[in-house]
Amino acid sequence: MALRAGDQGQVAMNGLKEKVLTLDTMNQCVRRVEYAVRGPIMLRALELEQELRQGMKKPFTEVIRANIGDAQAMGQKPITFMRQVLALCVDPELLSSPHFPKDAKRRAERILQACGGHSLGAYSVSSGIQLIREDVAQYIERRDGGIPSDPNNIFLSTGASDAIVTVLKLLVAGEGRTRTGVLIPIPQYPLYSATLAELDAAQVNYYLDEEHAWALDVSELRRALVQARDRCRPRALCVINPGQVQTRECIEAVIRFAFEERLFLLADEVYQDNVYAEGSQFHSFKKVLTEMGPPYAAQQELASFHSVSKGYMGECGFRGGYVEVVNMDAAVQRQMLKLMSVRLCPPVPGQALLHTAVSPPQPSDPSFAQFQAERQAVLAELAAKAKLTEQIFSEAPGIRCNPVQGAMYSFPRVQLPPRAVQRAQELGLAPDMFFCMRLLEETGICVVPGSGFGQLEGTYHFRMTILPPMEKLRALLEKLSQFHAKFTLEYS
Repeated sequence: MALRAGDQGQVAMNGLKEKVLTLDTMNQCVRRVEYAVRGPIMLRALELEQELRQGMKKPFTEVIRANIGDAQAMGQKPITFMRQVLALCVDPELLSSPHFPKDAKRRAERILQACGGHSLGAYSVSSGIQLIREDVAQYIERRDGGIPSDPNNIFLSTGASDAIVTVLKLLVAGEGRTRTGVLIPIPQYPLYSATLAELDAAQVNYYLDEEHAWALDVSELRRALVQARDRCRPRALCVINPGQVQTRECIEAVIRFAFEERLFLLADEVYQDNVYAEGSQFHSFKKVLTEMGPPYAAQQELASFHSVSKGYMGECGFRGGYVEVVNMDAAVQRQMLKLMSVRLCPPVPGQALLHTAVSPPQPSDPSFAQFQAERQAVLAELAAKAKLTEQIFSEAPGIRCNPVQGAMYSFPRVQLPPRAVQRAQELGLAPDMFFCMRLLEETGICVVPGSGFGQLEGTYHFRMTILPPMEKLRALLEKLSQFHAKFTLEYS
């Protein structure tokens, strides 16, 4: 093929054509994407693990990854019934084995009957297997005290993340001062900031109140909204619940605010099984919205998300989740299905696993006692870890930790000496990134700097999971507290 004159000149000059795709010519929205949970700290942790395997001497013998909510990577055991059903679905020949309980076999047969070719290896419809969407609807009805749920308003997804991205794609429109703004909580989950950057939408931060256990205050929502209207058109509000466990009164106030300001509500409820604080309980946004009655129940648009990655399940790798939409425009809902169909379907093994989470064994089933015991053991241990984390950090000078009311993370605030802040700036690092990187290099503990999640100016935090086994968690917390004391002394 003949080369254009300019191309020939380029080849003649250096023997190589300039690449079509470079950092300058690529999608600049993608360049702006940051995902702190798997950012520079995690990359360095992987390098350290490799160096340890190669026999390099370090001041620690292992890297402890407390950066991400990956329960089974931290040693949490899978729930037996869930894995039995999945194993039977993956290998139907096991249905004749005497080693599996009858109720697990019945579940597997039911799921396989709903699959194309009676195989987990077949595509499903894009919104997910109808039978499993019906199971999800029944779960939501039980959870919400009998409030109806329509399977046609439920879309299964590749974890909750994929569904969140899909809904945000539907919401993002306009440019300049008319581009979509989305209110997200600070500290946030980096999926939101990363997705908004990729979609070139406006991130509108509202700050949770650290002085009151990360409470959500509607006056702060209003401040964020009013200020944002100078640069974008706010159209959506995201609330993570539990993270800080929202009271019913708070949820009602948020719904009234969203209704008055014409904001689409996204309720990230993936931690609904993870509530530890005494006197706290999970209230779903859909239940509260419905019980508020008119005009809210019939008009306020809502998407609520759930996943098998968190809770007592911890099945992150199977990527199972769902979104339920409420009061969504019917024509937009058809567009949502079209958008999902581009990716064909969510992973079918993840759909099967979701079935076992939303439709667990009943009291008359052979697997009930073991399932209940395993579920309660996981949740009780997480509650104990939450309490231990608060207790040890509260005794450490210069570290302040709010009670871990729910979810599976702690977000302690750390005091950093001015000289440490200055040194970080000299290195071109955020001060909490500098602290976390030094922590990793000297102790092998991998946590994420608070700057990756957002924080008030002049404050410094880190986020860590409470998932390591109890004794390893205790050692981690004590070692981290000791490192902070040493670090503070070094830079005082």
